[in-house]
Amino acid sequence: MDRRGNDAPAIGIDLGTTYSCVAVWKHDHIQIIPNDQGNRTTPSCVAFSDAERLIGDGAKNQVAMNPANTIFDAKRLIGRRFSDSKVQDDIKLWPFRVIQGPADTPKIVVSYKGEEKELSAEEVSSMILGKMKETAEAYLGKVVKDAVITVPAYFNDSQRQATKDAGAIAGLNVIRIINEPTAAAIAYGLDNKSDITCKITVLVFDLGGGTFDVSLLTIAKGGTIEVKAVAGDTHLGGEDFDSRMVDHCAWEFKRRWNKDLTGNKRALGRLRCACEKAKRILSCSIQTSIEIDGLHEGIDFSMKFSRAKFEELNMSYFDKCIATVNACLSDAKMKKSCVNEVILVGGSTRIPKVQCMLQECFERKELCKSVNPDEAVAYGAAVMASKLSGNNDKRVRDLILLDVTPLSLGQETKGEKLTVVIPRNTPVPTKKSKEFHTCHDNQSHTTISVYQGERARSKDNHLLGEYTLSGLPPAPKGITKFRNSFEIDNNGILTVTSEILSTRKRKKVTITNENGRLSKEEIERMIEDADKYKQEDQEYMKKAAAANALDDCIYDIKNMIKSMEHGERLKKMKKAVDYTTDWLDHNQAPSLDELQHMKEHLKAVCMPTF
Repeated sequence: MDRRGNDAPAIGIDLGTTYSCVAVWKHDHIQIIPNDQGNRTTPSCVAFSDAERLIGDGAKNQVAMNPANTIFDAKRLIGRRFSDSKVQDDIKLWPFRVIQGPADTPKIVVSYKGEEKELSAEEVSSMILGKMKETAEAYLGKVVKDAVITVPAYFNDSQRQATKDAGAIAGLNVIRIINEPTAAAIAYGLDNKSDITCKITVLVFDLGGGTFDVSLLTIAKGGTIEVKAVAGDTHLGGEDFDSRMVDHCAWEFKRRWNKDLTGNKRALGRLRCACEKAKRILSCSIQTSIEIDGLHEGIDFSMKFSRAKFEELNMSYFDKCIATVNACLSDAKMKKSCVNEVILVGGSTRIPKVQCMLQECFERKELCKSVNPDEAVAYGAAVMASKLSGNNDKRVRDLILLDVTPLSLGQETKGEKLTVVIPRNTPVPTKKSKEFHTCHDNQSHTTISVYQGERARSKDNHLLGEYTLSGLPPAPKGITKFRNSFEIDNNGILTVTSEILSTRKRKKVTITNENGRLSKEEIERMIEDADKYKQEDQEYMKKAAAANALDDCIYDIKNMIKSMEHGERLKKMKKAVDYTTDWLDHNQAPSLDELQHMKEHLKAVCMPTF
């Protein structure tokens, strides 16, 4: 691998709740990069054991056996507080433990190499991003540094900042954060560029494993993509559909045998895997079976599951999806008849009922399925990464992206009221200002509390951060004035500048949600930890290879012994094999040196017969 990495192209990463995907511009087109298993998407899953750490397919494959130490859904925790009601609801469903960390941050607790470790959602996400980085490096043969990472359009500022931190921990320079449905629109626009002869309006319906977004965009002939409105739910997707199925199966188990399996984490993990598999089958069949041997207390579980039952269990979620589509159109003041294309993105859009309801919503309009729902987001991210890296290909160079902020931004004013400075669906980057005045006589300072959301009362919205503006000239209330300017960059990240009008004194603060966001020191510590994990993983692989080599050596010698005549050499070889086998049985965690030494010793004893 080229360690210089200077000429490595920037990559695009779709960091998904359930699956992630990485792509790159190479040989004049976008290539989706398969992982070491040959799969084009990788489970967003990390597992820990007494021996090793697994990421991706390896982690997902052993989840039923090791549920308490297999982490998934980290995206549902990133940038959120432990006390968030959505986090509390999720904790009841997850087999792994989540505790309250400093400043109300959620911490995931796992057992690794016999020790208890507390991990932040950023750390777990960084491990998945690191896996995608390694996948790209193996494919390109170069060290990758620059990346565009996607997030749900409805992610707030804290969640965007936390995703950027996760990228930094993984050793990536995050050159841009872009919205998932916007990335999918880029993929559609590039693939259909020759067919776009005038400005068209597209609605991207992005229903994934854990998040849901609707974006209304226009795509112009020259390559300008302009987002008109976004709506969504950062806590709605295939995982929720699985949970409804799990709840139903658990209820059925209790009805039949009067036994509650909800306290059995391993049983719930096996049941969830079976339900997810059944859900996928129900997208192409009208009925399937869920069958699990010895699910709970030795009882075998088997039941028929129909597509109709699946739809009945999840209809409230499907209705919510359609209501969100209507809200997005309403925000954009757009009639359904003006939408030229409805683009499906995300694995959950394969559900027939979702497609049927969406088609009915648009008066039987044919849905666009030309983009790959699993890969379109990574594809678009890679196009943007290539553009930002200076690609001169006309298709990329002409791309202009005009996005919007998904939620209103403002500050708390007297009476716990949220005064909006930047309304939702304002095109970004943007800068808007408002003037405020003091509320008390001779006030010398004021606290600026910045919120994001649509509720009238400030406390009902998401607190992004707060700071103190001091040095206000003493005067009767209402006389001293100051101006607050809110500025959002291309990543959707906010900076607030306060200026006292009479003195021109200014205070500029990048809102980083200091109470919940990782400090620079914590990020640096996690980067060191990430390197340590990587080294440990490499050491483990070396030990595993050495152990396998010793096993192979024993096996080869045993085969030779079978064909040998009796004699002193045969006795000596049998003794050496028995000794080595016994040593392995009594040394569960031998070092690499010990394994290599035992192999060399065995070969030395038996060498004349090789």
